[in-house]
Amino acid sequence: MSDYRFGKAALLLLACLAAAPAGAAGPGSKFKRVADEKSTSPDGQVRIEQYVDKSSDDWVYQFWAFDPKRRGVLLNPGENTDLAGYRAGFRFSPDSQWLVRMQKTGAGFHTLFLYRRSGHQFAAATAKPLGELAWDYFYSQPVAREIKREAKDHDSLSHVQVHLIKGLEDNYAALKQHWPPNRYIALSLNFDAQGEETPLPWVEDWRCVYDLKTGEFSIPPAFAGHNAKTVNFPDPARK
Repeated sequence: MSDYRFGKAALLLLACLAAAPAGAAGPGSKFKRVADEKSTSPDGQVRIEQYVDKSSDDWVYQFWAFDPKRRGVLLNPGENTDLAGYRAGFRFSPDSQWLVRMQKTGAGFHTLFLYRRSGHQFAAATAKPLGELAWDYFYSQPVAREIKREAKDHDSLSHVQVHLIKGLEDNYAALKQHWPPNRYIALSLNFDAQGEETPLPWVEDWRCVYDLKTGEFSIPPAFAGHNAKTVNFPDPARK
C-alpha cells in the first residue's frame, strides 16, 4: 500500500532499526511523560510509557519500555512526525513476550508494529511493520486481483488501516477458535478510495492472522465466510 501518506520508505527504514539498548538513559529533557498513557505486561515486569515533545507545532512521541529497575528501551528510534505524531495503544500477549503497537498515523490512517521481548529488552519482530506485511498478504490473495494497489491522480487510496482484533489478552476467546496460547495475532484490514471519475472498490474488516511461531499469515476457515463480504465494489453504473 505504497500510497500511505507517511511514506513506504520511512516505514521500511523504521522496521529495520532495532530498539535502543536496554541501558538507554530515557527520554530527553524536552520529552514529558503522558501521565494517562501506560501499559503493564501481564507478568508485571514491563511498563510502557509514552512521552511527548511539544516544543514545535509538530508534536513527537516516544514510546519506552521500562523494567522494574527502570532500565529503558526506546521502541521507536528515529521516527519523524509522520509516524510518531500521535499517541499509540499497546497490547501484550498473555505470556508477556510479544508487544503490539497500535499506531494512528493520520486522519483515518492506522498501522501496527510488532515487538519481541528478550529479558528486559525489546526489538522489532518483523523486517517491515506488521501492518505493511498484512497488506502484502492481502494483495497476494485472489480477492485482490481487481483492486489497484497503487492509485494515481484522482483515484488515491485513502484511510488505509490495519487494526488488532480485540482479544489478544485472552487468546481471542470470543472468536471460539481454540488456538494454541500465545500463537496468533488476529488483524482487521480496511481502506476506502477517493476519486469521482473512476469509482473504486473498498475493503471493510478483511481478516487474517499472523503466526508468531512461523512468521506467516493465513486465513482461518472461520474467517473465510466473513471475508467474502468485506471487499466491496461500487455500482458499475455510477458516473
